[in-house]
Amino acid sequence: MTIQGSVGSIRRILVKAPDPRSLESWRDYGWRAAPDAAIAAREHAAFRDALADHGAEVVVAASTAAADPDAIYVYDPVLLTDRGSIMLRPGKRGRRDEVGAVESDLVREGIPVLGRLAAPATAEGGDMFWLDEHTLLIGRGYRTNTEGIEQLGALLGSDIDVVAFDLPHAQGPDSCLHLMSFISPLDRDLAVAYPPMVPVRLMELLRDRDIDVVEVPDEEFDSMGPNVLALAPRVALALEGNPRTRRRMESAGVQVHSYSGDEISRKGDGGPTCLTRALERD
Repeated sequence: MTIQGSVGSIRRILVKAPDPRSLESWRDYGWRAAPDAAIAAREHAAFRDALADHGAEVVVAASTAAADPDAIYVYDPVLLTDRGSIMLRPGKRGRRDEVGAVESDLVREGIPVLGRLAAPATAEGGDMFWLDEHTLLIGRGYRTNTEGIEQLGALLGSDIDVVAFDLPHAQGPDSCLHLMSFISPLDRDLAVAYPPMVPVRLMELLRDRDIDVVEVPDEEFDSMGPNVLALAPRVALALEGNPRTRRRMESAGVQVHSYSGDEISRKGDGGPTCLTRALERD
């Protein structure tokens, strides 16, 4: 069993329920619109049920990050390795209190701290994922800087190949564009992606590794078509409302489950991967 992978069957997973008081700060955190707290709570409960139905033990975080609606996106403050957690340092300043909160939840679950990033490094989980147990892909952009990538490389050690790519400018530093905004792994040889945003060197790497790409159509990029959580190899959890992407994944042999997330996902630009941090995978 390893956590240095993104597609093995999930056995244990961390989530954080939305806090009604924190959701009131939606404007300060750049959410698209005001979330309805009651509907958000129902959506998140149904989302947890979907994870449990797959067989995952769902761990609900007990920590708090006051006045921070983004805290529900537990993928971003930490990177998990087989040796323990690396606590990151978000590029979005308002999210930095999440790091200590998530650390307390992970320690409670018996996961030791391997290391922490220090200023001036910045890095967010959405800019990285394990391609395999020896390869970590990282996007260098407005949320993850060069110092962050270098510190991660030093903490991971020489047995891990850290491969970094420049992310596109897109809508600029005030928008939320992570590496996983436009690509998600579905199996060791399959990913779903929006190619117009994917760096050339990353497309070449996928080709060289014989990883096929399910292409997201233009009209389903902004609605988070590429942000998909692999529950197991070729078993995916996706946000409702991207029918063409779903059909294309199914044509590639992927079993697709969906959830309703207008409040917890669309308004805050955080899909199913953002809402979770897998703690154990087969």
